[in-house]
Amino acid sequence: MSKTAEKTNVCRLLDAKKVPYTEHTYPPEEALSGVEVAEYLHQDPARVFKTLVTVAPKSGQHYVFVIPGPEELDLKKAASAVGEKSIEMLKSKDLLGLTGYIHGGCSPIGMKKFFRTTVHRTAEDYPTIFVSAGKRGHQAELSLDSLRKMIRLETADLIRS
Repeated sequence: MSKTAEKTNVCRLLDAKKVPYTEHTYPPEEALSGVEVAEYLHQDPARVFKTLVTVAPKSGQHYVFVIPGPEELDLKKAASAVGEKSIEMLKSKDLLGLTGYIHGGCSPIGMKKFFRTTVHRTAEDYPTIFVSAGKRGHQAELSLDSLRKMIRLETADLIRS
């Protein structure tokens, strides 16, 4: 990161708790998907995780799922992981108001309100993973233990087989 670049909220929160991380930046117009971000950063796409926000229609509860960029969230597995009968993806137009983040810049760290968060179990296989640093073009690389210092989380199998 250049010395003149402004830190994201996520980076400020990590700094405040003295949680080790590495910030990576890329031109946001060059990489939109998790796979494109991984390619731009020369990383294994399985280590670059995306943050998805869902809602359970029956309870109205919101849940956050963090999965590898190339994968698709299995809604049945995700619902089962949080004890719901079913869940749906949150509409993009509702994301900013609910979380404080826009599509493509949503981080599991620093949302307006904490929502129960489940990370795909493969995150346990890597020394570090990448998550959005809260702004398009910014990623935070950190260990799963470091992420646990910032938010309560559980791990589960969340992706389509």
